[in-house]
This record gives sequence, structure tokens and C-alpha cells, in this order.
Amino acid sequence: MALDGVFLSLIKNELSCLIGGRVDRIHQPSREELVIGIRTMQGVKKVLFSADPGSARIHLTSAEIENPKAPPMFCMLMRKHLSSGKLTDIRQDGFERILCFDFEATNEMGDKVRLTLVSEIMGRYSNIMLVNGQGKIIDSIKRVGSDHSSVRVVLPGVTYEPPPRDDRLDLCTCTFEQLKDKLGESPKSETSKALLKAFEGISPILAREMCFFALRGEEKTAWELTTDELDRLWFFIGRLRSDLEKGENTFTVVKTKEGVLKDFCFCPIHQYGALMVTREFESPGELLDFFYSQRDAYSRTKQKASDLFKLIVNLTERTKRRVENQRLELEQCGERDKLRVYADLIMANPGSIKKGQTSCTLMNFYEQSCPEITIPLDRRLSPIDNAQKYYKQYHKLGAAQERLTALIASGEEESKYLDSVFDALTRATTEAEIAELRLELSEQGYIRNRNSKGKPPKALPPMEFEIQGFTVRVGRNNKQNDKLTCKTAEKTDIWLHTKDIPGSHTVISAKGGAVPDGVILTAARLAAYFSKAKDSSQVGVDYALIRHVKKPAGARPGMVIFTNNKTVYVSPLSDEQLQELSKGSS
Repeated sequence: MALDGVFLSLIKNELSCLIGGRVDRIHQPSREELVIGIRTMQGVKKVLFSADPGSARIHLTSAEIENPKAPPMFCMLMRKHLSSGKLTDIRQDGFERILCFDFEATNEMGDKVRLTLVSEIMGRYSNIMLVNGQGKIIDSIKRVGSDHSSVRVVLPGVTYEPPPRDDRLDLCTCTFEQLKDKLGESPKSETSKALLKAFEGISPILAREMCFFALRGEEKTAWELTTDELDRLWFFIGRLRSDLEKGENTFTVVKTKEGVLKDFCFCPIHQYGALMVTREFESPGELLDFFYSQRDAYSRTKQKASDLFKLIVNLTERTKRRVENQRLELEQCGERDKLRVYADLIMANPGSIKKGQTSCTLMNFYEQSCPEITIPLDRRLSPIDNAQKYYKQYHKLGAAQERLTALIASGEEESKYLDSVFDALTRATTEAEIAELRLELSEQGYIRNRNSKGKPPKALPPMEFEIQGFTVRVGRNNKQNDKLTCKTAEKTDIWLHTKDIPGSHTVISAKGGAVPDGVILTAARLAAYFSKAKDSSQVGVDYALIRHVKKPAGARPGMVIFTNNKTVYVSPLSDEQLQELSKGSS
């Protein structure tokens, strides 16, 4: 777990500026998250508490997290007890992954009371509890009964007891001899795992980094460590201590070259070499805010729109199967020309065929060598009737071929449309964006509009960015793409879209003037970022003047045709580069 006890102590130090502040607002964005705004001399600071097993944490946040329309019961209870309460202290026992926030609040009788908000960061056992001055639990964000845990019960009215604590070393106070003795307790374990057992509150990535420095990339058990390797390990620990004491930590995020976030730590990370890239942050809260907001945005959307994801996947698979079957039928229609040849040959030789024959052999004058061909016949029909039967089948397959060609084209267009909706859904981060996509699918007849009696969701504006003084707008979904391209944009504006790949319409506001090539290239990278090809290294992006972009009559939302276009090949923007553009956006 990257958010270890040492990292949590750095978070505690950063949050110490809130002591003396008063609770301003309390929200509960999701079932296991709590956001408390604390008013200080520097303004209101928001603290995010999460008990989610995969992302439990505490930190200052600047993210705009959407709240439910009706606050949950735990949120209402927190407001009742903590509203306008004064934060008096923040406590941590050693490097335990528990922070206690002490508040001085006023109860219903007007008396001053002491309340403690306990946040436990312990993987699937993470929890957030409100404890009164007598140590009794008022309530918790996750209740744990005796049927769920035989070790500790977390229920209203029960005395709060910290979780069992292991006998481990303190990274900042232990001695060299204590470390050697502790490693000796796990002689057959890998050194990194032995370090995890030895120290309190360190994460696997930190233990591996210690080993990487001490063992220079080798893998050894604790028993195999040489004197020199133990000395290098102790030197690394001494450097960590010095940085922690001076407050000179390097807050580092580790991610893949494609931008997928993997881990973080409070010191430089070198163990991955060239396989990973790193990014440094100025504070632990800024790091956690970036790391988890990037990760949680998709997971929140996936939860809220899980039914839409499932619907679109099923529709896409069904459409592709239908088109494949229609293609097979179309291949069978390729034999229709043979039926016309049969009919023509029978009509040319009616005298040589008698009623009652099951077949006849005739010369095929459609081929240069006039080879003989055997034609099946219906013995119940005359030669002319057999010919008419073949003509009828020929025309029937012709109509089927025409119909199937149209159906296949329609199916391919539908598949492209569903891909575009799925792409927009993967990038949706708010309930409003998801609601717009629901409305779009409802208007296209894919789902029943459950809110038909209420007001439709308020349309969101397109995303705006600024590139060298030029305003660039990006659509969030197909309906917004249509409005942006076909109604809002001027004829001299420049339209961009990924080549043959689902993505957002991107429009550069030219204001009647020329747009520099550098602006077009950056806007093309922006268009590639907001597309299905976001994680690709090289993406083709078409661009043209708005006057050359048209929407065909009856076309699905987001579908346009364009001419006089050019294509550039670019790499999509990184998350960091997008943030830089966002800072300059209006």
C-alpha cells in the first residue's frame, strides 16, 4: 500500500495549518468518501477522507467532486455534530496508518463537547468513525458487526479500540543493531519483504527502493546480505531520516510510458529504470489529489453508468453479428447472374427441352468456347415456365442484394455511432454528462427515457482551452459535437477530428484570421487526447475549414462529412500538458 504510515505523517504535517479552523461544509460524494471544508485565515480548505478499499486516503483537495442530490445518513449525522466545530488537534500514534482529528463542538444543549474523527487507512479494513469524549463510537461510515469480524466490532455505542498493532521498528528512531536483529527474524524472506516486516508504516515500493539502492538491483534474502550491503541500506535509511527531519522530501508518482498511474512515494524512485516515468509534486496532498482524482474519475463513472456500458457493449456485439450474417447472405446473392444465364439459355432453346425433364444440357454462348452446361429443371413445369422461374429468382436476389447492401451500410454506421457513444461515456466524469448520454440514447430509441415527465438535463457547455491566444472548444458527446460544429462555429473556424477513430469534435476559433501551424498541431494533439486513440503513440487527425464540414440529412448525432481536408500525425497530449492548457482556459 503506497499510502503508508510515513507518508501519512507527512500528510498530517501538511494538514496542521488547519488547526484552529472551523468546519464550514460537510459532503459525502460517495458511499465511502467524506469531504469536510474547514475555514481558516487563508480561506476554506477541503479535506477528503476516503475509506474505499482500493483508494483509502486523507488529503487536501481542489477537485470538484459531484455530490448526490440527497445527502446520505452518515453525512447528515456529521453535519449535526461537527457543523461549526473547531479543529483543535491532529494526532498520529507513531507511524500507524490512523489519523485522529480532534474537534471542539457544541451539542444540542449548547454545551461544549470534544469529538474525534478517526480515519483508519488500512486497505479493506479502512473506516471513518466519529467518537465522543467518552471514547464511544457515535457512528462510522462502515459498520462492522461481530458476524463480520471476530477481532473488533465497530458499531454505534461501542467503545472505540484501535486495531491490533504489530511490534515493528520506527524508521526514524531505530538503531543499526535493532535493524540487523529484526532482519534476522526473517532470514529466508526476500530482503524487501523482510524490511516490510521490520519497519512500521512503510510501503512495498519504499522497501523495494531500499533494496534497489543497497543490493544494486540484485535479489537476495535477508540472510545473504553482506556487510557492505547492510551499510548501504543503513545509509539509505539515514538519508530518508534526514529528508523527513528537514522536510525535503521528493513526492514522486510512477507511471507507465503510456501515462497509466502505478504508484507513488515520498522519495525519488529509480528501481524501474527506463520501464517507467516519474513526475514530482511539491506536496503530499497535491500528489494524492492528482493520483486518485485521475484514477477515481473513471471508476466513479463506471459505477454510475455501468448499465449504459453493458447496454452499449451488447448493442455493439449484436450489430456486428447482424452485419456479419448479412454479408454472408450477400455473398450468396453473387450467384444471381448464373440464374439469368440459365433462364436465357432455356429461352433460346425451348424446342430442345421437353416437359418432365429434370435437367437439360445446353451450349453456354455467354462464354467464348461455348462449353456445355447442365441446367436443373422442375419436371412439373414447361421450358418457358422454368425460364420464368429462374428470371423470378434472379430479380428476387437482385432486390435482396440491393436491400442487404443498404442494411450492411446502415449497420456499419450504427456500429460507428455506438463506438462514439462508448468513447464519450469512458470520458464522462460527471452525472450531468452521463445524463446527456442517456438522453441521446433515449432519443435514438435504444433505451426508454425514465425521466420523460421531468425536465431534461441541463446542457453542459463544451470544454474550452487556450492555445497561443486562440480559443479551442472540444465537444463532450455527439449532440454537443453537432451543436459545436454545425451551429456555434463560424465558417472560417478550423474543425479537427481523429482520422477514422471515434472522438470529440475540436474547433479552433479563428476569428476570421489565419491560424498558425503550431496552434493547429497542438489542437490536433488535443483532439487525439479526447478520442479512443488517447493511449496511442501516433494518431492521424483530419482538419478542415468549418465551411467544408456538412451534416447529411438524417445522419446520426455526431456524424458529418467533410472535404478539402488535410491530415497530420501527432502524439496525444499527456495529462500534464492538458493541465497546462486547462490553466489558460476560460
